[in-house]
Amino acid sequence: MDETEAKPWLGESVDRRTLKDVVELWYKLHGKSLTAGEHVYDKLILMVDALGNPLATDLTSKIFAHYRDKRLTGEIYFSEKWKKGASPVTINLEQSYMSGVFSELARLGEWTAPNPLENMRKFTIAEKEMAWLTHEQITELLYDCKRQSPLLALIVKICLSTGARWREAVNLTRSQVTKYRITFVRTKGKKNRSIPISKELYEEIIALDGFKFFSDCYFQFLSVMEKTSIVLPRGQLTHVLRHTFAAHFMMSGGNILALQKILGHHDIKMTMRYAHLAPEHLETALRFNPLATLPNGDKVAAAVGIAP
Repeated sequence: MDETEAKPWLGESVDRRTLKDVVELWYKLHGKSLTAGEHVYDKLILMVDALGNPLATDLTSKIFAHYRDKRLTGEIYFSEKWKKGASPVTINLEQSYMSGVFSELARLGEWTAPNPLENMRKFTIAEKEMAWLTHEQITELLYDCKRQSPLLALIVKICLSTGARWREAVNLTRSQVTKYRITFVRTKGKKNRSIPISKELYEEIIALDGFKFFSDCYFQFLSVMEKTSIVLPRGQLTHVLRHTFAAHFMMSGGNILALQKILGHHDIKMTMRYAHLAPEHLETALRFNPLATLPNGDKVAAAVGIAP
């Protein structure tokens, strides 16, 4: 037997599959059907190598906890640019990927042992500061991107004009662009989104050659951003473009339900992060704060510092 070794005296067979074996089985039976399946598979293989590719049944929460610690400190890193250590958010995502392999194979009847990471708690993550760019910063960024590469600048314009995720813009193809409209497909939310665009942006995109317009230029964007005066919270390099679209949409009086559809959020709670930027929300803060709602006589007393 290749994968299991029969031991009748134990009344069961011993699973001899390595961690890489089960990851590859997950990809074959499930992962390849996912929008980001290839990306997740590539990350899982890096993790497997870093863990030493043990037998899948030998993986424990203790082993993974030590792996997490080495990822945090940078002892284990997957790119020279991130050798100072991965963020807790990234490590939580990696834990979800690995745990998901065992959970999905169990659902498919391909894994009968317990999920080794099932009861392992993830790192607690404080709600992140949500950054967005001002008009002045947008102008600076577009100027510097265009100097680096007109195609890079165009990707940024698409993100800022539609609220697209970076990967959605980078993977754009000619068939997704119709007159004054972009349809994003194979999205994170699994639903296509069709977003209007300006005549100018449409003409700039359609003038490009080829079927697939762009190659990934994430590190080009990182290089440009590092040269600007813009300072961002960690982990928001490309996503700041999506935040910027949403923030300006709400500040200009946009509807929160319309924004939910544009961004492709399943849960309105995700979109509600931007609700506080709406003009009427700010106006409400002005009208309904406790000083504004004091009875008239008390307002006068408060203004001159007289105790009631």
